[in-house]
Parts: sequence; C-alpha cells; structure tokens
Amino acid sequence: MPLTTTRELFAKALKGKYAIGAFNVNNMELVQAIVEACEEEKAPLILQISKGARQYANPVYLKKLIEAAVSLSNIPIAVHLDHGDSFELCKQCIDEGFTSVMIDASYEPFDKNVEITRRVVEYAHKHNCVVEAELGHLVGVQFDEGEEGGGFSKSGHYTDPDEAVKFVKLTGCDSLAVAIGNSHGAYKFKGDQRLDLERLKAIKKALMDAGLGDYPLVLHGASSVPQYLVDEINKYGGKIVDARGVPEADIEVARRLGCTKVNIDTDLRLALTAGIRKVLWEKPSEIDPRKYLGPARAMVKELVRHKVRNVLCCAGHAFD
Repeated sequence: MPLTTTRELFAKALKGKYAIGAFNVNNMELVQAIVEACEEEKAPLILQISKGARQYANPVYLKKLIEAAVSLSNIPIAVHLDHGDSFELCKQCIDEGFTSVMIDASYEPFDKNVEITRRVVEYAHKHNCVVEAELGHLVGVQFDEGEEGGGFSKSGHYTDPDEAVKFVKLTGCDSLAVAIGNSHGAYKFKGDQRLDLERLKAIKKALMDAGLGDYPLVLHGASSVPQYLVDEINKYGGKIVDARGVPEADIEVARRLGCTKVNIDTDLRLALTAGIRKVLWEKPSEIDPRKYLGPARAMVKELVRHKVRNVLCCAGHAFD
C-alpha cells in the first residue's frame, strides 16, 4: 500500500472517535516493532521522524527503512516530520516525499508563528502534503536534536481557545498541537498535576463554533511512562527516579474530546532500554546485538500493541 496522508486518517478517526498513534522512529528495530504491531492489530499508523532522528540515522537510511516497512505492510501509513523548526527543514522533508510535516514555531511570538506556519502551509499544500502546527508552549526538550541542541524549556504556556481559532484561520494549518499541561520527556508532572481537559474541551468547542468543524487536535508529550518499564530499567542497573507520564485515562478522555493524533516517543525509548538492560544484566558477556536488540524490539512491539488496542482504540480501523 502506498503512503497515505494524515488528512485521510484524521477524517476517519474523527468519525470513528478513535485516535491515531504517532510513533517516533530512528532505527530499524523501532520501525519493525511499530509496524508489525499495527499490522497485526490492523491499526492505521503515523511514523514520525524528528530533526534529531534525521541527524542520527541519516535521512536516506530512514527513508529506505520506511519504504521497506511499507512494502511489507497492508495498513495505511503516513510519514510525518515531528517538530520541524524551520521552513527549510519542512520543505526538504516535503520534497523527500513526507506526507505530513509539523512546523513548530510556537517559540516565536504569535504573529511570527503565523507567518512561518502560513509559508509552510502554502508550500506543502501545493505538494499534497498536510501541515500540523503548534500554539502554546510545552515544557521539556524541544525538537529532539540530542544533547548538543534543542534547548530544554522549563516554562510553558497553555493554548488559548480564542487564539487557536484565530491561528487556524490565519494559517490554514490542517491540525493543531495544543498545550494543555502535556510536556516532553519522562518527567511530565509533579504531585497531582494532570492534563487540563477542560481547556481541551474549550479549544475544541471554540473551533467548532467558529465554523471550522470537527477540527483535528494533536496531543504531544503523550507517553504514559509505564511504571513496569521504569521498574524493569531500574532493576537492571538503571536510575530513573520520580518519572511520571500522562495517565492513560487522560489520553482516553482527550481522544474522545477530539485529540485525533497522539504522539508517543518516550515510552518507546523506555521499552527498548528495558529490553536491552535485562539481557546485558543477566548475560554480561553477551556481545551479539541481535541477542539484546531482538528482545528489546519485542518489548516495544507489545507496548505499541497495547497503545493502539486499549488506549487509542484504533485497532481494527486500518481499513475504515
């Protein structure tokens, strides 16, 4: 099956009241685990590639990995640029055949964000590519450029419903990532802090009331940081303390309220790391990457299977 666009996936998801999992990839094992899980669960899929992933793996390698996965799969798959930080990067990915790009100019003042986003939208739409933008500012590592870049933001601000309406109308973006208390990384919350689901509801209503219809919203920083994975990592020599993610119950509510795309990255890293650590702890003389990456890949696959079946509820919807 050829690559599809998120526009097609979102229209079906909004109608069916489920969400599409957008999973970040940067190596072969992640691509295999995610695609195989979604194939077996008959779930539509968005494979996300960040700027940092492109720098790590080389765009050509990633493109060929995804081409291989698509050739072996029957489910609809979209390829999405996650957190593009410039028009130039978005253009490059559009020209490479990405079916969706995110331009994240949320770090800029409102008017500048509008200007940059609108420029990306104009170019993307000429090439049958869909655009996600962001309004508001999430806490955490931005753009996933690795340790040498992508500064860490300690402060964020929530998306304002009225500004969201204005932004979408001015830019023509196809979906909007919102800031409602979500954040990047494994340390999302302190105390009893949760997602501001009432704000999400207000944003959705404002867009609907403005004549923008059942507009697709995106939830970034939506890993739930499963305690069993944290425990497994720590059991085998890791040191992850007080990590907290978005409760899966909150994600389920956000899905029902119209978050059509849910981004998951940290949970994949936790699963892969847990699998690798267990093998190397139990067999410290092991030097064959297949012997520790294989079990790690299996753990990622089971995690993705759980997400699409029990949290996003998109299993069985690949051919809607």
